[in-house]
Amino acid sequence: MKVVTFGEVLLRLTAPENLRFSQAKDFIVTYGGSEANVAVSLANYGVHTKFVTRLPENEIARACVMTLRSHHLSTEGIVYGGNRLGIYFLENGAVARSSSVVYDRADSSFSTLRPGMIDWKSLFADASWFHWSGIAASLTQGAADACREAIEVANEMGLTISCDLNYRRNLWKYGKSANEVMPELVKYSDVLFGSEGEYMNVLGINPVGFKALDTSYPIDIKGFERVGDEVQAMVPRCKKVFIELRNSMNANHDLLGGILYSDGAVKQSCIYDVTHVVDKVGTGDAFVGGMIYGLIAYPQDDQRALDFALAASCLKTTIYGDFNLVTVEEVENLMKGDGSGRVSR
Repeated sequence: MKVVTFGEVLLRLTAPENLRFSQAKDFIVTYGGSEANVAVSLANYGVHTKFVTRLPENEIARACVMTLRSHHLSTEGIVYGGNRLGIYFLENGAVARSSSVVYDRADSSFSTLRPGMIDWKSLFADASWFHWSGIAASLTQGAADACREAIEVANEMGLTISCDLNYRRNLWKYGKSANEVMPELVKYSDVLFGSEGEYMNVLGINPVGFKALDTSYPIDIKGFERVGDEVQAMVPRCKKVFIELRNSMNANHDLLGGILYSDGAVKQSCIYDVTHVVDKVGTGDAFVGGMIYGLIAYPQDDQRALDFALAASCLKTTIYGDFNLVTVEEVENLMKGDGSGRVSR
């Protein structure tokens, strides 16, 4: 199985040691972005993965590509042009103070992407799965049109298509809203991912609510059956609907769960109580990467695939940066209940 993911990779500049932006004299340099994060997860799990984006021709872009290759990603699908790499600044929160993100991605190489710039037929020739997200469609009309082009070619060539709704309110600024653009693109999806809020903002589906205070919280299965029914009515092609559940107690304490709706039935994960979050960024992408891997590795066992995705997401909260740098063995050990954190000798 070969997977292609498509989206913008960004330079991430993080204020160190929980400093406010106003206090920071230096920033920590890493790279990330939703679809790149998913690709790195899959590559770590041994899945042959191509990451497709558009980058400028300069030394910062080359450093970014070197980072992607160091995680065993195939980068021959990257096209070059445009003026700059997109940037985001991150201020990590602590306890009652939330984290904060400032985007600097206007006129980036990816945001000026247009249909016809990428040879999708060649890229998909040896692929079985195509993954994209709502972030790629949120930046400009041209980027949204490029998403449509990729989706239509993937559909013609018979690939499995997955979409992470990935609603970012601060990115939809080119005169169209997510619920105007996304439904026409999402209709091609075989697999959908998103939080309850994203299903509401993109598809208009009212949330059930996840207010877990501990791991014994009773998940409303009937409520999520209703959500799944509504999604499938809107996207009849969709075979599997995943809902990421998170209740943030504070900036460093999350309770995580997951739902899978398929064939009219709901499967639920356990709930993880993560009391010392290291980095929240990329947690949802780790869930998506874990879920795609789970569906590939355990095609007859949706429950195991869901459990793998949630365990992968839980482990990501312990890792600094966008990328989920864990192995299949580490995720499966957590699935078996080994969350002790003991030194492995």
